Amino acid sequence: MTPSELVEEDESIDPQIILADERYEVIGRILCETFEPGEGKWILSDMLDRVLLHRYLGLPIFIVIMWAMFHFTFETSLVFMEMITQFFAWLGTYTSEIPNPLIASLLTDGILGGVGFILTFVPPIFFLYLAISVLEDTGYLSRAAFVMDRFMMKMGLHGRSFIPLLLGFGCNVAGVMAARTVDGESNRLTTILVSPLMSCAGRLPIYILIAGVFFPTIAGTVVFFMYMLGIVVAIIVAIIFKKTILREESSSMLMELSQYQVPTVHGSFRHMWDRGILFVKTAGTYLLAGSFIMWVLSAFGPAGAGVPIDESYAAILGHIFEPIFVPLGFSWQIIVGLIFGFLAKEAVIQSLAIVYAVGGMALETALLTTIDPLTALALMVFVLLYIPCLATVGAIKKETGSWRWTGFSIAYQFILAYIIALLVVVIGGMIFV
Repeated sequence: MTPSELVEEDESIDPQIILADERYEVIGRILCETFEPGEGKWILSDMLDRVLLHRYLGLPIFIVIMWAMFHFTFETSLVFMEMITQFFAWLGTYTSEIPNPLIASLLTDGILGGVGFILTFVPPIFFLYLAISVLEDTGYLSRAAFVMDRFMMKMGLHGRSFIPLLLGFGCNVAGVMAARTVDGESNRLTTILVSPLMSCAGRLPIYILIAGVFFPTIAGTVVFFMYMLGIVVAIIVAIIFKKTILREESSSMLMELSQYQVPTVHGSFRHMWDRGILFVKTAGTYLLAGSFIMWVLSAFGPAGAGVPIDESYAAILGHIFEPIFVPLGFSWQIIVGLIFGFLAKEAVIQSLAIVYAVGGMALETALLTTIDPLTALALMVFVLLYIPCLATVGAIKKETGSWRWTGFSIAYQFILAYIIALLVVVIGGMIFV
């Protein structure tokens, strides 16, 4: 029976599986006629695959490697973050002495306090991209997809979905757009809807700041936990979608695994630079505009310029939505930051830095005095899961071609973020009372 006849007889058979079987059968016949096997030898790639792709060890090893990657990212970047912090603090001593108080506040609190504060987190983002580049160049990331494929297929998800989810660690826009490679309309749509739950590079500064302030001794582990939480929640949400509104049989993922390679210094650093510089360009463009807008809202109010921060337009905006977030313990300053986070996730701490700077407080000090560690953890969870950024919303609209699914993505993520953050506050409060 030909491959086409098999597919016609049983529509559940994946044509790619049939074609792969036929292709390797032909290859096998050719090898039998031309190849004379000698003594069997194990190469390094085979030995590594026996361990890294092991049915039971593969997933724990993947988790350990991910933990090591985030721990490396946090610990290695600390000294560089401090150097950048001191540099902008030094610049601030000069801009704060400008005779015109409004201009001095704009440059010191708005520009340096906003964009300058965001640039403090460039080192961990670069080191994260470096670690990902090394794993990619060695050939391990394709193995990670293989390991996760077995795990995801058991729960009815599509194996190819792991690749877009993995790309979402860098940018959710890339993850959403990569979903077009997933077979099946239902599988593709499911992948698009859960890709924004992955922790993108824009969320990393928020995790590092809060983890460093409230959990300094285990900051790397807390950051790793947030990334793993995103994966777990994405899988659970995908399962719910696949069993309710987006039912469809999952198909197998076919991929050829190349041999392991030793990454080159030039190649890994080149990939790091190409990806990391996009973040710097972003911080230098619309985040600069966001800093100016946020400073205006913080420095001006109905009574004019130079009003107390609690009487500013930013405070008015935050107080409007404050009743919604009272159960989570979020102050109006945090609410304003979350609102501006719709433009870009890194704008959350940028906005907080400006609001507190205009109010005469350093961000780290202000956080320690206004929220407790439990609320800080709930804030990280909320930032992880709540509505996608503006660019990701545009990508979802483009890939789905539907405002209905785009609106659904925004609505379900906000509700999901609120519920899980509330569970953190309630359950944590019961445990640590």
